Amino acid sequence: MVAMARDSLFHAPRAGTQARTGEETPSAAAVDWDELRRRMRGALLRPGNPGFDDARKLFNPLNDDHIPAAVAQCASVADVSEAVLAAGNRVPLAARSGGHSYVGYSAPHGGLTLDLRRLSAVEVQPDGTATVGAGAVLRDVYSSLGQANRCLPGGSCFTVGIAGVTLGGGIGVLQRKFGLTCDHLLAAEIVTADGRALTASATRTPDLFWALRGGGGGNFGVVTQFTFATDPAPALTVFVVGFPAGKVAEVLSAWQPWITAAPRELWANLNISGGSPPSCRVAGCFVGPSSTCNPLLDDLVSRSGVLPDRRTVQDRDYFNAMRFFSGKPDRESFVASSRVLSAPTPDPAALAGLLTGRTGMAIILDALGGAVADVGVQQTAFPHRTAFATAQIYAGATAASEAEVTRSVGEVVAGLNSQGIGGGYVNYIDPALPDWAKAYYGPNLERLRSVAHDYDPDNVFDFAQAVSRA
Repeated sequence: MVAMARDSLFHAPRAGTQARTGEETPSAAAVDWDELRRRMRGALLRPGNPGFDDARKLFNPLNDDHIPAAVAQCASVADVSEAVLAAGNRVPLAARSGGHSYVGYSAPHGGLTLDLRRLSAVEVQPDGTATVGAGAVLRDVYSSLGQANRCLPGGSCFTVGIAGVTLGGGIGVLQRKFGLTCDHLLAAEIVTADGRALTASATRTPDLFWALRGGGGGNFGVVTQFTFATDPAPALTVFVVGFPAGKVAEVLSAWQPWITAAPRELWANLNISGGSPPSCRVAGCFVGPSSTCNPLLDDLVSRSGVLPDRRTVQDRDYFNAMRFFSGKPDRESFVASSRVLSAPTPDPAALAGLLTGRTGMAIILDALGGAVADVGVQQTAFPHRTAFATAQIYAGATAASEAEVTRSVGEVVAGLNSQGIGGGYVNYIDPALPDWAKAYYGPNLERLRSVAHDYDPDNVFDFAQAVSRA
């Protein structure tokens, strides 16, 4: 999976346990919930109300112990404003769109979840611009754009929300050709900490607009709608090339210079699966026909000297190409982290060795380059413009195995650190990441702090890894 964020390393800090027994925390008792319910057009759900338990749950069941004091099912921008004004500085606030926050930040325990999933309309204008409600998930965005013969680069998992993808930067399978999702953002409607509804754009509020393109979700307000520039939908080729176990070092050694030299129409990742020995596969997307893509894949195989044990290459239209990468539609329990490769690793065998014996864990290397690097490091808040690839460390887990899986993921992360692989992608957020603010934002951190203070001086949108805490 591309876009696609644990009591020890990976769970957000707990706000208390009273809400689990139905008792009010002192801060929750300070909110006039009945008055907020009266003022909202949408529903306000509290513990014990029908539908509350389903509404509060996120994608990762390991975060099911995050129980907010209320879920505001916002049906309008006015609902968002009312909720912010009613609960700000009384309880933690967080927006929820797709609910894929790795560590459950979009369900603040004892706080208020602003559920934006009813603000999900997608409209494509005759000039190709698209307005997208912040509660829309990628499946609906890609479907609507595909019907209009337009495309927008974004993440792969269909149930991920467009808001989180965009605000963190938006890496995806078309990025080397078309850039990041945030590079296509023209304007964003946002409710700020004082309840105002503003339009952030390059001409109206350029500092806020800059911050929203890679500064991470939850830091500056609640975005309710995006306006994107889109591109004509191209014909695409999708592919997976699988290699036999025990050949990861050879394939990685070939993949790194291959993808570096590849035309920007080609994007590919390398998915290394743990085992004894580890195995790997290369999956990707090519902007163009399979007849042009296949020789590029032949070149990869030739460079590696490893005969694949499977190879799938298919011509698809835009929507069906995105569906090829869409992942599981159901909730999934996992532990994950990330790092960023500033350059190709000089020791592929050492990287591959980190997954020896770790069945159920993967390191997924997603290539950057191409159009991603056309934008300056400080031109938007997303700082990893010149990096070679992102690395996602991803492992399935259950409630019973969570502690052990978390320990194992931590060992792999430490191994990457020892190889000089640091940094991090904010959409794969990780409380255990050392110096996380610098890792996520690099040279853009100080400006992001300044913007956060300007628009939220009282830290209404506070959470464990908020820019204001950096």
